Formats: sequence, structure tokens, C-alpha cells
Amino acid sequence: MRVLFISSGNSKLGISPIVKNQGESIKKEGIEVEYFRIKGKGFFGYLKAVPILRRFLKKNNFDVVHAHYSLSALAASLAGAKPMVVSLMGSDLNAKSYYKYLIRFCNRFFWSQIIVKSEDMKRSVGIKDICVIPNGVNFDIFKPIDKSEAIKKNEWSSDKTYVLFAANPNRPVKNFALAENAFSKLADSNLELKYFENVPFHDIVYYHNAASVVLLTSHSEGSPNVIKEAMACNVPIVATNVGDVDEIISTTEGCYLADFDADDIANKIKLGLKFDKTNGRQNIKHLESSVIANRIIDIYKTLL
Repeated sequence: MRVLFISSGNSKLGISPIVKNQGESIKKEGIEVEYFRIKGKGFFGYLKAVPILRRFLKKNNFDVVHAHYSLSALAASLAGAKPMVVSLMGSDLNAKSYYKYLIRFCNRFFWSQIIVKSEDMKRSVGIKDICVIPNGVNFDIFKPIDKSEAIKKNEWSSDKTYVLFAANPNRPVKNFALAENAFSKLADSNLELKYFENVPFHDIVYYHNAASVVLLTSHSEGSPNVIKEAMACNVPIVATNVGDVDEIISTTEGCYLADFDADDIANKIKLGLKFDKTNGRQNIKHLESSVIANRIIDIYKTLL
């Protein structure tokens, strides 16, 4: 079986690590996967890619086309891609309201199957025949590492205890202001707040393992990968109840859901700091990349 992955190619890495991880995990199950990267931003940027993609599809035969994010799927539809599986991410549904109408229209006339990342997303789309399949986490990459080793790798001070804001603070949806406010209430000079900003993908595992608590205060999410990565590293977590976070962490001791309230978040961080490691990895075995890959492959097979 030959599958074409279509997604944005605008990132510094050329392709989103989330998309690449999924493609490579499917490859490991014996499926041939190729990538088509769309370079261009915004609605018109993606439209410019349509004739290029159309020519590419005419020259190459694929059994299934799998587009990631709604704009990539729209471009693929206009280029004549069939049959099409479309993975929608949280940002697709948190964007402009007309996106939902566009998604429903395309689903009726162009798309064979939609995948969303959480039940919350499925309710938001308002289409019954949608598959809920979260992104998987690569257990070979994200795994427990000795905390002192991770701190040394990051070149952080061994005299500090670290809380990791698991996002780029420059993204408004991640709500860094709330995280800062909560952290300030801890008033502990031995604590330091770290965050992701221009962190290479292969270093993220060291950030997780160097942290005593991973913190997520987002306004909204689909199925946040950083939470699953932290779980795979057995790190305590404090997170607002967005996307499928409740489902992922609620049964794991040392992981806490918090209100959108700085005092509550600060108190939950204090609780998390009492734990050294959690058993999060054991509790998300069903989200390991190979398990998710086979669920997606089953969808491909139904289309054929």
C-alpha cells in the first residue's frame, strides 16, 4: 500500500514533528509513505500549491492520500486527491468559525474519512461519522531519563528545581500569562520556570525529564502532544482541562487538572512537586505510536 502524506512545509524542520512521527510509525508497520509539503501560508498560499500537487498526483499513484490540517486537505481536494483521509488538529476548529462550514462541505463531497484527536473535537465539528484517534507518542524517543543527566544536558543549574511550561510563551492560545502568575505565587527562590522556545525536537525529552513538574495552561487544545510526552517520561503534570487532557492524566497519581485560576494552579504545582516520578508511561500504553499507527492503517484498509 502506498500512502501520500500532505501537510504544511513551512516550519524550520520542513514538516511538523507530529506529522513526521505518525508517518514514520506507519512506515514501520510495512506501509510505504511519501510526503508532499505545501510551502505557502494562509488560504491563498495553499491555493497556489494546487496545480503543483495536481501534477504530482498525476505522475504518481497512491492508494490513499492522508492530509493533515484543513487547509492541506482543501488543497488536496482541489487537486483531485482520492480517496482522502483528513486529520484535523485543534487549531482547525479554534480558527475562524467558517472553517467548520468548510469542513462539513468538504466532508460531504470530497473527503472519505475525517480523523480528530479528541471527543471534544468531534462534538465541535458536528459530524457523526468521524474517527477519534489521538496522535501517538514515540516511546523510543520519549522515555524516563535520570533527572540530573537531563539537567546537565540542558546546561541548567543543578541547584534549582524546574517547572516546565510546555509550550512557546509567544503563542497566545498557550496562556503563558496565567502560568507566570501562578508561578509567582509559589515565591520560592529555588524554583525556576522554563519553557519551549526554539528547542530542537530531539532535545524536548531532556526538557521533560529535567522538570519536576510539566505545566500546561492553554485556553484550548485538541490532544496536546506535550502532555503525552511528559506522561511517557513519568513526569508529574499540572494542566488546565482542555482537549483530552482529563482522559489522559486523570488516573495517574502526581498529575492534576487545574482551574483557570492562578492560586489553584500554584497549589497543584506544590502537590506535583511532592512526587519524584509517576506511572504515566504505563497508563498511556494505548497511545504508543505503533498502536495508533495500526488504528490508522485499519482506516486505510476500509477505503480499499
